[in-house]
Amino acid sequence: MLAGLHRNMRPAGPVDAPVAGQRCGLIAIVGKPNVGKSTLLNALVGQKISITSRKAQTTRHRITGMHTVGATQFVFVDTPGFQTIHGNALNKSLNKTVVGAVADVDLILFVVEAGSFTPADARVLALLGKNIPTLLIANKLDNVHRRGDIAPWLQDMQAKHTFTEFVPMSAKNAKDVDRLLDICAKYLPEQSWWYAADELTDRSERFMASEMVREKLFRLTGDELPYTSTVIIDKFEEEPPAKKGQKRLLRIAASIVVERDGHKAMVIGDKGERIKRIGMETRVELEKLLDCKVFIEMWVKVRSGWADDEARVRSFGYE
Repeated sequence: MLAGLHRNMRPAGPVDAPVAGQRCGLIAIVGKPNVGKSTLLNALVGQKISITSRKAQTTRHRITGMHTVGATQFVFVDTPGFQTIHGNALNKSLNKTVVGAVADVDLILFVVEAGSFTPADARVLALLGKNIPTLLIANKLDNVHRRGDIAPWLQDMQAKHTFTEFVPMSAKNAKDVDRLLDICAKYLPEQSWWYAADELTDRSERFMASEMVREKLFRLTGDELPYTSTVIIDKFEEEPPAKKGQKRLLRIAASIVVERDGHKAMVIGDKGERIKRIGMETRVELEKLLDCKVFIEMWVKVRSGWADDEARVRSFGYE
């Protein structure tokens, strides 16, 4: 289900011989930080492949998720939230990922909170060209108490950009998600699929492991821990089942990288309770996602100023 890692936006060619009537294309999901892009991607794919938390800038990599239904294969690209508050090397790398993602796609989903348009939204909108069809995704519609306010807001949004269509919705509503898939399908070109029908993402299991640790880290530390903390996988080894009917075993060693000694103590927690919980919750989620047994051990390392060091940002796997 989880494919090997691909480096290019578009694969070199289809996985099978051309089939008449098939559609396939790239759909970029863009928006400001913490607007619900990763939740939307997971809903569209039908399984969790992109981590979520209330902390802004949770998504740091371009995550590709595939969903194949009928004759159509949707290839969604979730991007980091474009932001201008911090100008360090890490955020420059993340913003470069966003700009690259919107340049070579068949359709753009511009995600905003229904009824809202902030300066941060405007900065993302300014990145979008006029030659690629763009849908305005008015997400979190369930949070709008007066639906009558949406119509004038939509008219105002149309004046800001020539959107192809408006899609008011909630990523938590299955019917809304199905409706969005139907809308997206008609913008995809007729061509053979790029991936096998059962593939869900182009990211490796090793990558997914690092992301799951980072998600639990952010969720269990809340606003206490700076967003610049990251996770490095030091060891990722797979052992086949010892007996028929048993599951394979993944042995994972991960380093949580923080910038200060105080942050290290925060991650470890009283008597090591917090880091134990991070490990336990990561193990449970990975076993469910990858259908295997997982043994994971973690350490916390201090690397002061890493987010301002371009070489170290690249060495930690950021594009």
